[in-house]
Amino acid sequence: MDATFAHITDMLTQTPHVTLGAIFGPQHGFRSDVQDNMIETPHGNDGRRQVPVFSLYSETRQPTGDMLRHVDVMVVDLQDIGARIYTYIYTMANCLRACAKHGVDIIVCDRPNPIGGLDVEGPMLVRGNESFVGQFPIPMRHGMTIGELARFFNDYFEIKAPLEVVDMEGWSRSMYFDQTGLPFVMPSPNIPTLDSAIVYPGTVLFEGTNASEARGTTRPFELVGAPWVDAEVFAQSMNARRLPGVHFRPAVFEPTFQKQAKQTCGGCQIHVLDRQAFKPVLTGVALIDAIKAAGPKDFAWRQPPYEYEHDKEPIDILAGSPALRTAIDMGKRAEDLVPIWESEGRPFEKIRAEFLSYH
Repeated sequence: MDATFAHITDMLTQTPHVTLGAIFGPQHGFRSDVQDNMIETPHGNDGRRQVPVFSLYSETRQPTGDMLRHVDVMVVDLQDIGARIYTYIYTMANCLRACAKHGVDIIVCDRPNPIGGLDVEGPMLVRGNESFVGQFPIPMRHGMTIGELARFFNDYFEIKAPLEVVDMEGWSRSMYFDQTGLPFVMPSPNIPTLDSAIVYPGTVLFEGTNASEARGTTRPFELVGAPWVDAEVFAQSMNARRLPGVHFRPAVFEPTFQKQAKQTCGGCQIHVLDRQAFKPVLTGVALIDAIKAAGPKDFAWRQPPYEYEHDKEPIDILAGSPALRTAIDMGKRAEDLVPIWESEGRPFEKIRAEFLSYH
């Protein structure tokens, strides 16, 4: 959507000398209506625009040669949310690969990183742990825009697609989405607000556990909990850790679907008080180690499959290696892991600096 809520497909059909040849949909579908992981979206036809709709979350996650015959130029316009674990950036990478293979020009329309472009945080993906929620060795919070990532993936990892990135005007790295003047349109069903996006790089790790990240509520990723947790005791213990920029309010919720559906879960709501100080990955991992401590016999790591991966632990896929799971199982706290993350991330930050387009 643009600032007037016009969709890019409608803008293209109204542009002289441009013909819309096909629509490609990522995970969650072209209309961002499909709920969950591992649900393949079918190919179809758009009755309004009279063009085929190809799902890139189906039997293929990369455009085929037959699909690309419909277009001379592929335009990628996707809203990323600033975390390694978000499939849209890998759908873009797959489009780069397909366009490189079939000689199709590709244009990536840059969009703001909704949680700012300054901070880099969290564990690095380690080679050998690649998946569709992590194709490249980058940290959990990468601090880049989708256009910067396009150039980074294409050049540094030598995809070599005929790529053009349309840069933004007026965006600076310190800006969160609500400072852009643009309307926030939910990029996927469980990122309903900017608040969801701000906490997501940490609480998305709950997908690798049997505790709830509050899918099936109106505050996914902002609420976390489990049936074995006493909300007041839990929130008090989290606030005692004095994590930066955040307060934990005791909360009880009942997911309508997904994990712990119809079960009363005790836990907390994450209230971010200072976005610049807040560390989402530190906070998310701290919540996991606290929920495990609150019920060591009840807590469990989620079992495969996860995102088409059948032989890897879901938490390892999410974290980028087994290191996080191993550390928590050994009784390590999130605060103990920060120096390791920072050390691992320094080489990435040097490479990242070469691909930043904004100040």
